[in-house]
Amino acid sequence: MPHLENMVLCRESQVSTLQSLFGERHHFSFPSIFIYGHTASGKTYVTQTLLNTLELPHVFVNCVECFTLRLLLEQILNKLNHLSSSEGERSTQITCETFNDFVRLFKQITEAESLKDQTVYIVLDKAEYLRDMEAYLLPGFLRLQELTDRNVTVIFLSEIVWEKFRPNTGCFEPFVLYFPDYSIGNLQKILSHDHPPEYSADFYAAYINILLGVFYTVCRDLKELRHLAVLNFPKYCEPVVKGEASERDTRKLWRNIEPHLKKAMQTVYLREISSSQWEKLQKDDTDPGQLKGLSAYTHVELPYYSKFILIAAYLASYNPARTDKRFFLKHHGKIKKTNFLKKHEKTSNHLLGPKSFPLDRLLAILYSIVDSRVAPTANIFSQITSLVTLQLLTLVGHDDQLDGPKYKCAVSLDFIRAIARTVNFDIIKYLYDFL
Repeated sequence: MPHLENMVLCRESQVSTLQSLFGERHHFSFPSIFIYGHTASGKTYVTQTLLNTLELPHVFVNCVECFTLRLLLEQILNKLNHLSSSEGERSTQITCETFNDFVRLFKQITEAESLKDQTVYIVLDKAEYLRDMEAYLLPGFLRLQELTDRNVTVIFLSEIVWEKFRPNTGCFEPFVLYFPDYSIGNLQKILSHDHPPEYSADFYAAYINILLGVFYTVCRDLKELRHLAVLNFPKYCEPVVKGEASERDTRKLWRNIEPHLKKAMQTVYLREISSSQWEKLQKDDTDPGQLKGLSAYTHVELPYYSKFILIAAYLASYNPARTDKRFFLKHHGKIKKTNFLKKHEKTSNHLLGPKSFPLDRLLAILYSIVDSRVAPTANIFSQITSLVTLQLLTLVGHDDQLDGPKYKCAVSLDFIRAIARTVNFDIIKYLYDFL
């Protein structure tokens, strides 16, 4: 299908597999399909585009929005009822509290003429959240075709592998389909496809090539790269608009955009400034830290203990764990300076980036640097959660791991020094790289 190939780029294999599984409209399809892959790998887009293009009856539900059993089941039934009823009919909202009721109501709705003799598809996005609901829900969806005796296929979209889903008691195994990350060639092709009509495709492709050359090592998220491409393109073509360079003068265009891409490197994923603020920053040629407002990191006001938690997180991210004894114990005994002063033999930890650390280490450093005695209360743990929500800390581990959750500090040295100054804390003397 040529039209579909133009809409879905670099996912030919997955589209072909899904079309084979769907088969003809009146054929019984596979009872359940499990699609997994990292963020922005095209799972949701490919599934929605395929179902819409083929005009197959389907219901799309996000499990983050439907966080309880009742919300999830009612959302599916009401959307399905909307598909089966004609435009002139105004059906009442369906209520459903148990999975048994869901099976009964589903059979009633699918008896409608518009849904007879064709496969109905239920798509559950962010399906990993089903694991937090009732234990019988996932096995029930996997066997929905058998329970209802209807031509229905349930499609699960998730960022984690099927092995993390499989119940200990066993269940019906779905068809598993993997969406790999996009390669740099795939990203180049997809992003170049978005070129503005007023510029040539070659000119925009050259810009995307420069953008990927800068950001690909630190960011492979298609959504984030697309956002960066749109945000920085006006600055890239500024010399062309002013008549100072031609579209083929790549060297001059690169010199113009290079400092702005370096500034953008500070905002990858974090989004601490809005698009409108970023455009103002480029026009005024100012530094990101000079922007006023809650979105600029240097102007974020944190609770007292949150500041120390963030300082402790920065120290845990950039100091080797073996140096904690020297920095945070008053009576640590004699330690050979050669263990710490061989700077020429080591690479700066700030160049290597932040390392993950366990919660126990974070709390141990926190108790050492705070003057007053701090109890490990719920207030402290809630402030850690708030820092993760604000994207000042990054959660890189999960509670179900044996060693507990792990974190990374997601702020720069300039920001942490600004925070430390507000609490009269000299962070430099605690950093291994500055010994």
